[in-house]
Amino acid sequence: MRRLLAFLALCAGFNAFTHAADPITLGLSYPRTGSYKEEGLSQMRGALLAIDELNAQGGVLGRSLRLSSLDDASRPKKAERNVDKLAKEGVSMLFGGASSAVAIAASKRAAEHRLLYFGTLTYSNDTTGKDGHRFMFRECNNAWMSAQVLGQYLNKQLPNKRYFYITSDYTWGHTTESSLRQTTNTQDTALHPSLKVPFPGASLASYQTALTQAAASDAQVLALVLFGEDLVRAMRIAKDLGLTERMQIVAPNLTQSIVEQAGPGLMEGVVGTEPWTWRVPELENSALGKAFVKAYSERYAMYPSSSAASAYSIVQQWADAAKRAGSLDSEALIKALEGHSYTLLKDRQQWRSFDHQNVQTVYAVKVKPRAEVLKDPLKQDYFEIVERLDGGNGLPDLATWQAERRNAGQPLALQ
Repeated sequence: MRRLLAFLALCAGFNAFTHAADPITLGLSYPRTGSYKEEGLSQMRGALLAIDELNAQGGVLGRSLRLSSLDDASRPKKAERNVDKLAKEGVSMLFGGASSAVAIAASKRAAEHRLLYFGTLTYSNDTTGKDGHRFMFRECNNAWMSAQVLGQYLNKQLPNKRYFYITSDYTWGHTTESSLRQTTNTQDTALHPSLKVPFPGASLASYQTALTQAAASDAQVLALVLFGEDLVRAMRIAKDLGLTERMQIVAPNLTQSIVEQAGPGLMEGVVGTEPWTWRVPELENSALGKAFVKAYSERYAMYPSSSAASAYSIVQQWADAAKRAGSLDSEALIKALEGHSYTLLKDRQQWRSFDHQNVQTVYAVKVKPRAEVLKDPLKQDYFEIVERLDGGNGLPDLATWQAERRNAGQPLALQ
């Protein structure tokens, strides 16, 4: 009997050890197809680099990490199904998305599974505003932060100009246009008109019609509140109509992938914002940021984009929180993340407690002339940083956040 008990205890110990040694799975729901697929590919690359680095350091809580990924095609319903599949697979957390509508829908579904969801490219104010909840953490900046730094630059360089807005018809487009109108004092829609184009699935005819109306206006600034391939298509039509020559083009959220798809010649002079570029570690004297740029460039033969940096940072920050909490439990991780301040790929950042928005520096950028871009060894030195906004300056405070939640009929604290 004693031998039997000893044998059973040995088996139980072996099973516990085997279970503890099982890899931890992270779930990435990202656009592998659709208008934002290039941003999605960058997320995948950044995430894999972070996972490999963490595994080389011994993993998290003694266990290695693995990635399980599914294509959301930038469609909210598909993203919700992805969350269900990944939760059933047993993932410990979820991240991804390049559309705010996707991030909002996927994060709410993740909350039903009691899983954390980290938004990568989700710039809508609503993500951590009226649609925010305890299980959502947004790594990138919001639309208001972009508008603040962009407004600072435009008001100095192009004061009192007339704007024409062409906007993606979903939450990111709406809150981005609204925020930029406030910071540039262009709220008068009679003086500064706007047209909406469908998302997803806008046709070339939609862009042609909208841009033809912009060409017929007396606007001096064309604000293209579009993203990914949608922005690229619109820029090609704008070029054909001569708008790139006679109007300042503003694209509130730029990425390296967008310039690559369109070509620096077409995008030359376009002004927008980025939360990170591969030049930022030099500007902010970030040793870890410089190491990331070096590792990513050697691995993929290209510079990392803000999309890649966001996914990399999310994996690293989740891992850091798990180590500090000594747990993979979502409630323990929320406590570890809320209010946590850190430096990683640039200067100091913080996960704000009351809304889970990442407080960070944001940059206004201008696409360099093609001749300058081509001087770089990898031909990817696209952006000149023309304005800088320190972390907390561009964010609404608690009272403003609560007022927005109250107006939307939402609780005044994250649930």
